[in-house]
Amino acid sequence: MKVLAILTGLVLQFNTLSVWAIEKSRPAEISTGIDPLSGANIGQLAIGLLFVLLMVIGLAWLMRRIGGVNFGGSQALKVIGGMSMGARERVVLIQVGETQLLVGISPGRIQTLHVLDKPVDIQGAEQMGEGFADKFAAALKGKIK
Repeated sequence: MKVLAILTGLVLQFNTLSVWAIEKSRPAEISTGIDPLSGANIGQLAIGLLFVLLMVIGLAWLMRRIGGVNFGGSQALKVIGGMSMGARERVVLIQVGETQLLVGISPGRIQTLHVLDKPVDIQGAEQMGEGFADKFAAALKGKIK
């Protein structure tokens, strides 16, 4: 432990001496007359920051739009649906090959709740009943009062 402290002290001393030597060997800088806090520099900084923020927002939007795309993942395992059961608890229906599993997910645990004998037909269930989005769109159009 003492050896580590001594080596750290030596490195810090060497760093201080090297910075001092560089400062002494450098000739006095000539002022260019450009103010780093001028309006042009601040404007350029603001435009660059705005560009980076727009790129982050655009990439986040793009990733949400193509969220269903599987990047090199296995097609044998997919999440069919899920439902929130509380603040941090969820129930998720997962398909592994031909088998469907109902899985409970909580912050410290993932547990198989049920293995379905007969897989749930997702396409038939979607066509049978209207979803919230369909009902909301109909309400906006004035079909439902």
